[in-house]
Amino acid sequence: MTALFTLDQQAVRMVRADTKQQILADLARCFADVYLLDGEVVADGIDEREKLGSTGFGRGVAIPHARIDGLERPVAAFFKLENPVEFASADGMPVDCVFGLLSPSQAGATHLQALASISRMMRDERMHERLVAAPNAEALYGLLVNVLDRDAA
Repeated sequence: MTALFTLDQQAVRMVRADTKQQILADLARCFADVYLLDGEVVADGIDEREKLGSTGFGRGVAIPHARIDGLERPVAAFFKLENPVEFASADGMPVDCVFGLLSPSQAGATHLQALASISRMMRDERMHERLVAAPNAEALYGLLVNVLDRDAA
């Protein structure tokens, strides 16, 4: 957990998916299961945001995000994809890392700060390489928490 958002270990996963829609559906289910949220509300929020433009950040990373009712603080999930997937990213490259974020519907500045924190971490080429090379979800979680805790200090 960071000062900006919660990242539960159960929300860090190795995922096999073939399409962007499958990734987004899996992400919504993950948020629903781990954080006890309404999966349909989460899926609708993520899909609505994606309609505004792809959250494919570039350089192999997507950061799907949404603001939804019923949250007290931002929560996150991280997927390392077994195979890169086309995501309509800004640079045209497929993604292999997906960092999802949900924030309370009224969390304007907090949501933007959390997105900025995730963006900074995912722009770090060495960090991206370490995430891609991680052998399992436990290793992924360790890498993510180490960086997030360091940045929060």
